[in-house]
Amino acid sequence: MKPELVPNGGRTQHLGATVTEEGVNFAVYSETASVLWVSLYDELDKEIDRFELDVHEDNIHAGLIANVVPGARYGFRADGRYDPEQGYYFDPNKLLVDPYARRLDRVFVRSPRLRLPREDAVDTAPLIPKSIVVGERNPLSTPRRKNPSLMYELNVRGYTMRHPSVQGPLRGTVAALSTRRVIDHFKYLGVDTVELMPIAAWIDDGHLPALGLTNAWGYNPVSYFAVDPRLAPRGPQELRHLTDLYRRNGIAVLLDVVYNHTGEGNEEGPVLSFKGLDARTYYRHVEADGRQHMVNDTGTGNTLRCDHPAVQRLVIESLRYWVQEMGVGGFRFDLAPVLGRDPGFNPEAEMLNKIKADPVLSKSILVAEPWDPGPGGYQLGQFGKEFREWNDTYRDEIRGFWRGDDHKLGALAGKVAGSADNFNHGGRRPGHGVNLLAVHDGFTLRDLVSYNEKHNEANGENNNDGHNHNSSWNCGVEGETDDPEIVAARRRDVRALLATLMMSRGTPLIQQGDEMFRTQQGNNNAYAQDNEITWVDWEGADGELVDYFAGLHKFRKAHPALTYDSFLTGKKRQGKRDVVWLHPEGHEMNEAEWSDPHGSTLGMWLRNRGDEVLVWFNRRAEEVLARLPEGDWEVGFSSDQSGNTDVTDEGVTLHPRSVIAMVRAAARPDDQSAE
Repeated sequence: MKPELVPNGGRTQHLGATVTEEGVNFAVYSETASVLWVSLYDELDKEIDRFELDVHEDNIHAGLIANVVPGARYGFRADGRYDPEQGYYFDPNKLLVDPYARRLDRVFVRSPRLRLPREDAVDTAPLIPKSIVVGERNPLSTPRRKNPSLMYELNVRGYTMRHPSVQGPLRGTVAALSTRRVIDHFKYLGVDTVELMPIAAWIDDGHLPALGLTNAWGYNPVSYFAVDPRLAPRGPQELRHLTDLYRRNGIAVLLDVVYNHTGEGNEEGPVLSFKGLDARTYYRHVEADGRQHMVNDTGTGNTLRCDHPAVQRLVIESLRYWVQEMGVGGFRFDLAPVLGRDPGFNPEAEMLNKIKADPVLSKSILVAEPWDPGPGGYQLGQFGKEFREWNDTYRDEIRGFWRGDDHKLGALAGKVAGSADNFNHGGRRPGHGVNLLAVHDGFTLRDLVSYNEKHNEANGENNNDGHNHNSSWNCGVEGETDDPEIVAARRRDVRALLATLMMSRGTPLIQQGDEMFRTQQGNNNAYAQDNEITWVDWEGADGELVDYFAGLHKFRKAHPALTYDSFLTGKKRQGKRDVVWLHPEGHEMNEAEWSDPHGSTLGMWLRNRGDEVLVWFNRRAEEVLARLPEGDWEVGFSSDQSGNTDVTDEGVTLHPRSVIAMVRAAARPDDQSAE
């Protein structure tokens, strides 16, 4: 039967396309459009009908179309004022993606036709993904939030493109992560929280097609509900299957979400969805010289207007969708200060408070990237006890210590003790800080110890992109080398870095392949490298390092002295101090020793819940004899793999550039009595 409009039958309670007994209800928000239509398409991409949304309530345009069923393809068109200098881009020739679409039939592509002015415009429907009506849904009960013990960041496509157990068509997809050997790897490492880099449908950055490159990371979204078809070609059920499977294996799946900008860019960018529906509602603008300019606090051309009720509704409803219908366990919010801008950052902003108070989202794992490029955009420690936060100060200080920077003993102690300077307020604990050494936007751990400078020539920007301050060192030669001594030094330093991470208070996070000694050839901004640069080389993985890291995590979990979620203060509890900082000569560190610019060795003596662990950090290039407190001490874990660690009556011999954890033999980690 032919689709037909049910006059005045539209309902405004639910946005997007909602299947009802009478047909499909289409609803979309716009304060400034004068008229909106829904265009229906057949499987050959031909427009078969166009209906005006005839119900208007509270800035929502709605229409009920009979004889439309799940699987139907559609898009919106909008008309109204056309005046880009004032933030109006209405043009019925531009087909627009439904902001609430659950599924798209193809990927976004770039074309000059997507940004032609209205007077020169042609129908953009052949270029635009069609939204697909999704039928019955199967909501989950809200999962209970648990505290992650080890988080693992990965790029869906790059992680499985070279995996030997993943068959060709599955490579690079969400379904590939369901492969048994992939799951077994996570379980072997002890990973209980996997963080997927953005999977919502995105478009390439404007300059990339001319360079023959594509966006590999996904931080350029157009949709906030639909998984990119490249990652889930069979539909959103692939993600639901993954989260169900991982939950049964004790692993939570987090999504990296980008509620700060969209791929429509600035005033000169393409018209794909929000810009054509109501740019002034969805994007922040500022008036200058009589014109409305898009605010660019994200460095990408536009900034989502998170202080507007319609945008807040979009964010909340899409987050709830991922949790309730797709089974996601939580989120990492890219450039999270944008969520609290009105326009300056406000930690009590309505958008942030709505997320914190939501009965579904408040039970999810919430992680903020606490900075954006805009004015006053650095907000580490300001997101409240509901959020964990990526801790870049941990990264920088730990790198600085191992690189050999002066005056780093105090910084090392502060970071491994839980970063109290950032998080010890408002009821927060060390676990609110996500400790990281390397993540997607920067060097891999291997490259951190192999390159003094970035090498981003493959990005086509003359090596001008990416961070210049990397706190890296190359161990004597820039880049790859066959020199066995330098290769050994690099492996040694990576083991020491990983050991530092796992001996620290806070929530540890590693990025894909760092446990395998993965390289990106010195590229510290590989967002446009959907190729061997970012694809994890499974067959070339360093199996010894994988085993080492798995053992390191197992040791960490076995010792409450390492994982107890309280800041180390040195104060007595029930007659014992939670930490004593030791000089290698065996005495407690004094002020002069803390102030020594060249201090390079530090002992951290921890006591908690009947467990005693003494961790020594030695960045010197030679052995150091460290005297031990009285008692029977034995080596629990050492980052040095060259041989045995000598323990005598004189003390313990610390290997060059190593971390060693010692356990008092009389201590019993399974004794849960708090001290």
